[in-house]
Amino acid sequence: MKKQQINYKARAAIIKAIAHPSRLFIIEELNKGKRSAGKLTEMIGADPSTVSKHLGILKNAGLVFDEKRGTTVYYHLKAPCILDFISCVEAVLETNARTQLEIVRRCKR
Repeated sequence: MKKQQINYKARAAIIKAIAHPSRLFIIEELNKGKRSAGKLTEMIGADPSTVSKHLGILKNAGLVFDEKRGTTVYYHLKAPCILDFISCVEAVLETNARTQLEIVRRCKR
């Protein structure tokens, strides 16, 4: 495999890791500060094994890290720069919404 293909595959793995609503929520919550696995589970409203799987995916992608204190595991955002990518996604959504609105306006004329 060419170096460039390896790079694309690595990038795609990170993008794939955030490509779930619960994982996006976790990233945004961890941007506000560390959270325990239990607190994240409570906030998401899913069962602990599901949240644990999401946290594992984010951890394997290098986006979060964990810290065990006693019996509690706290998660931290390891790569806050991922929020720049999420902001870019938001900008694309806004542009798409404006385009759709303009199309609707033209159709009503």
